Amino acid sequence: MYAPEATMLFASRLTENAELRALEPWQAAEFLAHIDKARANIEQYIPWAELVTDLDGAQTFLQRYADRQAAGEGRIYGIWLDGELAGGLLFRTFEPAWGSCEIGVWISAEGQGHGLITRSTRQLIDYAIGVRGMNRVEWRCVPSNERSIAVAKRLGMTYEGTLREAFPYRGERHDLQVWAMLHNEWESRHWA
Repeated sequence: MYAPEATMLFASRLTENAELRALEPWQAAEFLAHIDKARANIEQYIPWAELVTDLDGAQTFLQRYADRQAAGEGRIYGIWLDGELAGGLLFRTFEPAWGSCEIGVWISAEGQGHGLITRSTRQLIDYAIGVRGMNRVEWRCVPSNERSIAVAKRLGMTYEGTLREAFPYRGERHDLQVWAMLHNEWESRHWA
């Protein structure tokens, strides 16, 4: 049985003082201010942070996900902690025909340590599998991102391997670990 919030994911309470909500183009100024504040904490792991350096870049980035959402091919959410944008999640890829998607996340230093990414990701997996019928949800991260690896483990994802030198970033080629959750594994989880 999937959580009731999986059917709508527009706004969902994560904790007493944290909420998961859709992040939309009209929120570009708030998104830019958040990225500027969180940049030092996230840019080593999040290449798109380099694209969000001014209001136009923030709006373009959010509009890309609004367009993907309208086409049923992706979505972006923000995590608000005490009323301030503290991080977010997105379906980096979303392929209904293949039954596969990838979730990406980021969080500011202030948002760390509250379990917000784990709680939010559970809701996105519920949505992907329970509502949209995905068979496979992927999580990719560089091997040095210990916090991201810890979330994948807390979610019960399986480490499938490392894609060696999979993407260029800042003049270097970086490895990517691939973690995944399958539909039948998610249904049989014991912590739900």
